[in-house]
Amino acid sequence: MQLKLKQVRAVVFDLDGTLIDTLPDLTSAVNATLTALGARNLTQARVKELVGDGADKLVARAVAEATTGERELTDADEQGRAMRLFLRYYEEHLYVKSRVYPDAAQVLRILREQGFRVGCVTNKSSRFAIPVLELAGLSGFLDLTLCADRNEDRKPSPALLLEACRQLQLSPKEILYVGDSHTDVVAAHAAGCGAVAVTFGYHKEGALERANPDATVASLTDILTDVLHLFSGNVGPSARPQEVPM
Repeated sequence: MQLKLKQVRAVVFDLDGTLIDTLPDLTSAVNATLTALGARNLTQARVKELVGDGADKLVARAVAEATTGERELTDADEQGRAMRLFLRYYEEHLYVKSRVYPDAAQVLRILREQGFRVGCVTNKSSRFAIPVLELAGLSGFLDLTLCADRNEDRKPSPALLLEACRQLQLSPKEILYVGDSHTDVVAAHAAGCGAVAVTFGYHKEGALERANPDATVASLTDILTDVLHLFSGNVGPSARPQEVPM
């Protein structure tokens, strides 16, 4: 798990499926939309398979699947209505069942204490990402948060990571990007950043391996110990991530 980068000065994270498990609230919003449209609901496991590329793609995929064989919602007006329903419901239920992944707050805090710049780059729009991070108690650990408010900025485009480099005044080789999907890895490599993939989250089976990340971790704490090698061997009591009041 040896990184090819000589010096990492910043660690930037994806949001959904990496820092926060937002899937339960996304599923609730999808199913509230489908119910309003008179369509059948989808399981959380199925919604997980549809996540990626932004809320509009999620809603379009969910509506297409839930209405197949019943009535196709191909009309642009109906698709627009579905999106409006989803956005309204999700905005009002952003952080009900969502949860911060174990050790996320502690890892962000330790990185800051160790002198790293810390950020978040996400395909989630700022309309949702900023309040979700605040509600989760993570925004105070971040030096910057960049969101894909324009379609052309969505990962796998490297645009937002390159903007992070500009704002942090660092070269891509000094930034490590941590995400849960192949698009995160592709975006990081396209920008020239190091790429770490977490094995939890919302990735499709086999997709991470095909994307060839620089390192793969089973927990966020492994970034401190196994990737950045901030601590040798087992993390000692003085350095081990502790509970942070949320």
